[in-house]
Amino acid sequence: GSDDIIAGNVSKYAVLPVGYCGPPKKGHLIFDACFESGNLGRVDHITEFEYDLFIRPDTCNPRFRVWFNFTVENVKESQ
Repeated sequence: GSDDIIAGNVSKYAVLPVGYCGPPKKGHLIFDACFESGNLGRVDHITEFEYDLFIRPDTCNPRFRVWFNFTVENVKESQ
């Protein structure tokens, strides 16, 4: 659930719609935060145009989440 502790970064994580089986299609976004200062811990698919992003706390001060640092690939036109 959303109360789970987020311990690491997503790494080339393809977010697929619930119930979808198979390889990612164009428009199934791929998130990556596996690099220095990356801090995206989890992504949930809501709709084709909406995702819930869960940012990890800062390493030196877990009370704060002061930036969003990750990449997104596999977008389709007008998405």
